[in-house]
Amino acid sequence: TAGELYDPFDEEIYQEQMRILDRLREFNATRSDEMDKRRALMEELFAEVGEGTYIEPPLYANWGGKFLHLGKNVYANFHLTLVDDTDIYVGDSTFFGPNVTLACAGHPLDPELRATGWQYNLPIHIGNHCWLGAGVIVMPGVTIGDGSVIGAGSIVTKDIPAGSLAYGNPCRVVRAINEHDKEFYYRDRKVPQELKDLIKR
Repeated sequence: TAGELYDPFDEEIYQEQMRILDRLREFNATRSDEMDKRRALMEELFAEVGEGTYIEPPLYANWGGKFLHLGKNVYANFHLTLVDDTDIYVGDSTFFGPNVTLACAGHPLDPELRATGWQYNLPIHIGNHCWLGAGVIVMPGVTIGDGSVIGAGSIVTKDIPAGSLAYGNPCRVVRAINEHDKEFYYRDRKVPQELKDLIKR
């Protein structure tokens, strides 16, 4: 977790990882009517999990979520993949589309160094009220600010400031999320008045 190079095949590390992955398989095998069991397994596996948070199985994670910190009302669609060899922080009410990958681990560029198998890990921080579209990949050490939206298929290699719409490969800020987005939810489709009234309540 210090960001330094280390040997991930150290026997003690390996044995702990295998034990946790067995429990993750149990989570992925739960039926849709076993919500209480899913919740109990998330509380056992994850570093933190807030109220109302839901993950659609299957979930793939190097460490089964051992270093995953989830806020309240987080939603992750199918096939969330975590290269969670160090901490991943996700704020309240953040959504993940299907097939999102959060990758904390990296390897040296030099081929001889890389051949040793040693790696390093850098934490990922994702703020409150974010939305990462289908197939987004977030790279080691990235921070995504509160309220930002990352377009489907983007590869996020650098920090994204709060309140931004960003997409592309590599992911770039396209514009700020603004008052127009309060009036139109998609292109020229207007937000219904009853929904605006609900938000005001």
